[in-house]
Amino acid sequence: MPLRDQLNLKSVPFWGVHVAAVVGPILLGWSWSGLGLAIGLYYLRMFGITAGNHRYFSHRTYKMGRVMQFLMAILGTTSLQKGVLWWAAHHRTHHKFSDEPQDIHSVRQRGFWWAHVGWILSMEHDETDWKKIPDLAKYPELVWLNKYHLVVSIGFAVLLYVVGGAWALTWGFFVSTVLLWHGTFTINSLSHVFGRRRYQTTDDSKNNWFLALITMGEGWHNNHHHYQRATNQGFFWWEIDTTYYALRVLALTGLVSDLHTPPGHIRDRGLGAVDRDKNLSHAEAGG
Repeated sequence: MPLRDQLNLKSVPFWGVHVAAVVGPILLGWSWSGLGLAIGLYYLRMFGITAGNHRYFSHRTYKMGRVMQFLMAILGTTSLQKGVLWWAAHHRTHHKFSDEPQDIHSVRQRGFWWAHVGWILSMEHDETDWKKIPDLAKYPELVWLNKYHLVVSIGFAVLLYVVGGAWALTWGFFVSTVLLWHGTFTINSLSHVFGRRRYQTTDDSKNNWFLALITMGEGWHNNHHHYQRATNQGFFWWEIDTTYYALRVLALTGLVSDLHTPPGHIRDRGLGAVDRDKNLSHAEAGG
């Protein structure tokens, strides 16, 4: 789709947040504490995306009660990536047709810009595909939240302003949101270009340790495409997956349960000599 079709009225708020994220710190002055707030809220809301929108709503890799489900959906909605049902439906389409012509954000098919951000700005994928999410559409509170996702997003911004004024709004909302957007979008774009392929999937998905660090474990993308049912995307001890670690802690409290992990024969299917040596050494050390 031509670039001009992505530069519509819908994209004005998106670019407006980017402008505010640059101009705001210039007008207010540099703040290390502001940067700390931005990064803290980045990772909190990233957890809403990785644990909520992705591993729970899109793939149902673990269980939680209805109240916790709704709270996780609210956290994911503060990321300003539309409603959780919209997010899950489009992600399921991506996996069904990964890197094929029907894939909604494939670098192979439409290039980096489209995969990273163009598909979101386009009107082409603006609606929620309800046929993809009948298991989620039965919850009226999730349907409401999906329809009125802007209420949560705006409410989050207002709350920051009430609590901390322009400083908190600038760093906690504008700067943090821009970082969160592009951190999340790297999985659609960069993780299908840069990294290592442990498993021979039918798409271009790759494992990338750096992307895993900035996305709380989502950078183990080839692992995920190999076995989507797993709650953990870092399959081995050396693959840092902070989303999974946090879910393990929540499981101890009973807020989540039944975290699914890959069976050994599936996990080890693509294990090369270097990885086997790592795993063996760790096991011999009692890890």
